[in-house]
Amino acid sequence: MNKKRLLTLALFAVLAAGVFARKDYQRIVSLAPSLTESLYYLEAQQKLIGCTSYCVSAKADKKEIVASAIKPNIEKIIKLKPDLVVGSSFTDPKDIATLKKFGIRVEIYHSPKSFDEICSQFISLGELVGKQRLAADIVKQSRNTLDKISKSFRWKSTPKIFFQIGADPIFTVLDNTFMADYITLLGGKNIASGLEQGSIGREFVITQNPDYIFITTMGVVGEDEKTTWGKYSTISAIKNSRIYVISEIACLPTPITFVKTMEDISKLINNK
Repeated sequence: MNKKRLLTLALFAVLAAGVFARKDYQRIVSLAPSLTESLYYLEAQQKLIGCTSYCVSAKADKKEIVASAIKPNIEKIIKLKPDLVVGSSFTDPKDIATLKKFGIRVEIYHSPKSFDEICSQFISLGELVGKQRLAADIVKQSRNTLDKISKSFRWKSTPKIFFQIGADPIFTVLDNTFMADYITLLGGKNIASGLEQGSIGREFVITQNPDYIFITTMGVVGEDEKTTWGKYSTISAIKNSRIYVISEIACLPTPITFVKTMEDISKLINNK
């Protein structure tokens, strides 16, 4: 047998070993709402057996609640006998180590710093659940839609934008976070660019005088914040009625929710 044929057979053996060694995960626990939603978008929800108390879609499907926003119930998770647990950077390393001791694969997805990283993580999750093609299609469609939205904005001058997350205390979107890409793709300037901490006061916002204010929060809090900001009539965004409350899905790092948020923002601005 010649060397070329030997090399070909060896390469086939390596590739085949990789394919057959890859496990088809059937019992998945998600410790992050964004990952839970991603599993639904990937049509892998039938494999989901546990979730957090903040996973809306999974709760509606009566999936087992095994964690709060940041603290998992390890005993409960182990009793469910998952073969894969997916979590975020909020997951305690000690809990990760405990789960691994029980032979459970644990994959941690850290908070993405950009839309590109959101897409990379989504594709990675798709590979874990055997939905590579669907993940790639969703990412491709999301990128195409996002490109069209981004090109639709034509500013005479770069607008200054304040993106508020929650209230009491007020948090702002910082650089090197995926939410900063909302502002970048709008063609705007983040008034909080350069800050190292997200907690700010109203005085800072007044001084920066944003042209647009976007508030993402849950329930009546957003409308209350909008009313409070309305008292500061010297701010350009208030003068021109350019203050908007948007859905909290803006905080979920998935390709679909990111694009949906951009679509909502685009409608608010263009319908003004």
